[in-house]
Amino acid sequence: MAAENEGQDRDEPVIRDKRRIDPETGEVRKPAAEAADVPEEASTAPGGAGDAAPGDAGAADEDVLTVDDILNAAQAEVQDPSAEHLADLKRVTAEYANYRRRTEQNREVERERAVGAAVSVLLPVLDDLDRAEKHGDLEGDSPFTTIAAKLRGAVEKLGLKPFGEAGDVFDPQVHEAIFQQPSPDVEVDTVADVVETGYTLGSTLVRVAKVVVKTPA
Repeated sequence: MAAENEGQDRDEPVIRDKRRIDPETGEVRKPAAEAADVPEEASTAPGGAGDAAPGDAGAADEDVLTVDDILNAAQAEVQDPSAEHLADLKRVTAEYANYRRRTEQNREVERERAVGAAVSVLLPVLDDLDRAEKHGDLEGDSPFTTIAAKLRGAVEKLGLKPFGEAGDVFDPQVHEAIFQQPSPDVEVDTVADVVETGYTLGSTLVRVAKVVVKTPA
């Protein structure tokens, strides 16, 4: 009797069928945990968890900018720039043009100063040639005349130009009056004679001209 009761108290073995395919229906079985956590009604009902997940993912995707979105926005800005960007572009272009113009002007001024400093040592020689010409020493085809012509041509190629002739209106900016003589023949201060020729190099005044001035009597 005791043996019979002991056999009844023992648990019967539990056999679990873990096959994915139901042998009776032929359908794929769902895992037990998934079936327990998500009821079939909730997963298939409108507005349930099954429908909410795709909607939430779509809403999240709308708030996230992709690389393509950024590139497309930048390309659109380049093709159709805003008024602010156009104004900035015009301002930068104008500033660069002004900078380039100032640089070119400064470069030209520095070049003229450098050349002027070099040719200034030749001015006494040019003065001697002027005096020799006034005395008639540069007439004919003498070697001295040829050398004088070559020297004057060389400095002219550098941009050195003489100024100051009798009859010019006296300009205190470029003329230095070393003597004044009243004359009834003039109505304004006029250069009567050039004692020392003046020279310019482009826009640079290398040396003023020393002159004798006629003043109205």
